[in-house]
Amino acid sequence: MALMDFIKKQFIDILEWTEEGDGTLAWRYPMRDMEIQNGGQLVVRASQMAVFVNEGQVADVFGPGTYKLTTQTLPVLTYLKNWDKLFQSPFKSDVYFFSTRQQIDQKWGTPQPITIRDADFGAVRLRAFGNYAYRVADPKLFHTEISGTRESYPASDLDGQLRGLVLQNISNAIAGSGVAFLDLAANQQMFADALNKELQPAFAKIGLQLEALTLQNLSLPEELQKILDQKIGMGMVGGDMGKFMQYQTAQAIPQMAAGVGQGGGGIAGDAMGLGAGLAMGQVLAQNLQAGLQGVAPGAAPAQAAAPAAPVGVKPEEVMATLEKLAELKAKGILTAEEFDAKKAELLKKLV
Repeated sequence: MALMDFIKKQFIDILEWTEEGDGTLAWRYPMRDMEIQNGGQLVVRASQMAVFVNEGQVADVFGPGTYKLTTQTLPVLTYLKNWDKLFQSPFKSDVYFFSTRQQIDQKWGTPQPITIRDADFGAVRLRAFGNYAYRVADPKLFHTEISGTRESYPASDLDGQLRGLVLQNISNAIAGSGVAFLDLAANQQMFADALNKELQPAFAKIGLQLEALTLQNLSLPEELQKILDQKIGMGMVGGDMGKFMQYQTAQAIPQMAAGVGQGGGGIAGDAMGLGAGLAMGQVLAQNLQAGLQGVAPGAAPAQAAAPAAPVGVKPEEVMATLEKLAELKAKGILTAEEFDAKKAELLKKLV
């Protein structure tokens, strides 16, 4: 029995890798004190490839299948060892197995905002994150460039390098696509496709193939998002500054009303909050009236040689304005007298 154990330790009849766990890209068959038997079998599973290496030189590469190891199936190794003159059996050679399964759900993201050029906004700082999947496509290249002679090479050792490649190419991908930031944010698949195309050559240089890349979020820093929101607000009112001022005033009133009584200074604070709220209410009323008259807020009335004819408005516009003023009155921002005065002015303008 001891003699049989000794023989098994010395000569290898079957070379195979069962891949007991996930996340291993390359694995070296343990060859210490062992030699490969002539006519032995090499078993390469469907999700694997195998490479024979002789004295640091990559020899034969095998795809999935079962092979009988002879001079016919090992042509490169036969040439390197001069077996065509004198075949030596058993023989020594390093054998590496590579997993060609997809390594899925690999995370990428921008730890800090990155600056890109944008067609609409000029220079923009944005954040993005998502995931990607890749596989070993060229085991010979991956062996010489990345894994080398290590006993095993886990995918985790490659994470930092691949994330760096993704971040390095984000700016190039956006510039190459020629698509503005707002269009990219609305069509994340377009951004992912552009980045995937930009990354393919970088992955191929180290023997990998990028199978998929997804973008889960694309956003601006908070301070830039506020500016973008204002720009969107201007777009909603067609770039009319008067209407935009009305829009901003209406947005500010609820916050101002909520602050009444929370000035932090007792009666004085309440008075300041109430005064500010009343002032804002008056500004809104003036803006609404100016909007109905077609005059920008704060604009001085044009001098005319003759008195201007009264401008008529539609009943539905008057009703909408009265409803807004009524809300201000209900919140205590406008007094009953101010509401009645504005109501009387509006009713005079009915067509």
